[in-house]
Amino acid sequence: MRAIILILIIAVVALILAVMTGFVDLRQTQPAVAPGIETSDGKIVTRGGQAPAFDVETGSIGVGSGNASVALPKVEIQPSGTRVAVPSIEVRRPGDASSPAPDARAAQGNAAQ
Repeated sequence: MRAIILILIIAVVALILAVMTGFVDLRQTQPAVAPGIETSDGKIVTRGGQAPAFDVETGSIGVGSGNASVALPKVEIQPSGTRVAVPSIEVRRPGDASSPAPDARAAQGNAAQ
């Protein structure tokens, strides 16, 4: 419930700001008239009211793109000869037991060093 009230308050404030800044122009073109009820000779006579009418003009927002010069930093990468360990993945089909598991190969390589 609080969220709905907050959203309504924000919407009203946004509408007020739009009208104040001239982005939205509201003009009333037809006034409101309340319905009327009269009694005469024991009869009740009613006449309908009239809802107000407004003419609303809104501004527009243009979105586009253009070219501009922007200063960008220059980045240079110089490779070094550092060796790092990288992970490896081996995919074997079921029933292909001719090559050892990756953990077994790593153990064999550590034992050899």
